[in-house]
Amino acid sequence: MDLSNLEIKRLDHTRILMYSHDTFGLGHLRRCRTIAHSIVEHFKGVSVLIISGSQIAGAFDFKARVDFVKIPSVIKLYNGEYDSIGEYIDIEEILEMRKLIIQRTAEAFNPDIFIVDKEPMGLKGELEPTLEMFKETKTQAVLGLRDVMDSPKLLKKEWTQQKMLEKIDNYYDAVWIYGPEHFWNPLKGFDVPKNLSDKLRYVGFLDRENQSVPSNEGHALPEKYILVTAGGGGDGIAIMEQVLAAREYDPQIDFPVVMVLGPFMKSDSRDRLRLRASRLANVTLIDFESRMEVLMQNAVALVGMCGYNTFCEVLSFDKKALFVPRTKPRQEQYIRAKRASEIGLSTMLTPEEAAIPSVMAEALRNLPNLKLPSESLAAHDMAGLDNICTEVQNISECQKSIPAKVEKILEPQRA
Repeated sequence: MDLSNLEIKRLDHTRILMYSHDTFGLGHLRRCRTIAHSIVEHFKGVSVLIISGSQIAGAFDFKARVDFVKIPSVIKLYNGEYDSIGEYIDIEEILEMRKLIIQRTAEAFNPDIFIVDKEPMGLKGELEPTLEMFKETKTQAVLGLRDVMDSPKLLKKEWTQQKMLEKIDNYYDAVWIYGPEHFWNPLKGFDVPKNLSDKLRYVGFLDRENQSVPSNEGHALPEKYILVTAGGGGDGIAIMEQVLAAREYDPQIDFPVVMVLGPFMKSDSRDRLRLRASRLANVTLIDFESRMEVLMQNAVALVGMCGYNTFCEVLSFDKKALFVPRTKPRQEQYIRAKRASEIGLSTMLTPEEAAIPSVMAEALRNLPNLKLPSESLAAHDMAGLDNICTEVQNISECQKSIPAKVEKILEPQRA
């Protein structure tokens, strides 16, 4: 979204509360931050508060009128269960603390709009009391869903057990899907009732070109390079080692490579990568960069796992990309990478294919021959932030034109 010729509008005294559960990686917080920044750039008089469980929320910079409240962090284990970060704090205590902090924050902030990222009821249902409370107030609740959630079979099994569609219809006034309708339907396989279907809005991918992008300050980088990134890096060791193995297999592939390890990569994995990279020419390792746009702008191509944010950055900066998607425990990245490959936006290898050095080497050699994503994008595919701002304005104007719901948040309890 280009704001240079955009008339900045006023939505005086409008408050937007956002929720990002953040148990693994950086995707949810980064997506919320991108949306929040776009809204405050688009409108004067709007304040945005993000509730986040990210361990490193404080490592990111936030624009004026955007702030965050940190709730206790939990980690998602590979078996799908959750655990507390603190060794001596029980997970049930952590979950209760999170629920109470969320509800008290919502009471105090009293938002006009509540935007929830991906998890309709929050982590382990922690949002349900807050959503129930908002039903009796002016607050409009909006659920934001990624373009791809998971395989239809797995998501349907999970959500049917939780009666999730009924809860979404009950608690949410709108559902924004962060992708174009022709790309993927995140509710594919569900029999979506008409009342809920009427609330769905495909807003498009979230364009990152509206962000202020400084030079590569703080990093001694080549002028041009292939960027290798695995988001937070918690499970990023494999793709890094696969690229290094390809370089070892074919030393003639010596175009500069910049690898971003991510804040959640284990220290022994970092040490192993640094030792291996030190034996190769033109390989630069960076531990963490909170502004990936800084590194993306000078990359000639990207190798990544096809998380939502990385995918949007590839499309926004029009970069050729090779994706090696995660396939467990969710198939979100695999479905996105496969669909993108089918329509010519990027190419992909399965993790099994990428583990063969000769196959990865061939894929790296072919990167310069790929089409640019812009050659396959439809006209309004990247209009997500523009459309979200339009939705925010429409909600605000509707709230002014209809009687407010009965306010009960701050009323004293009567016997």
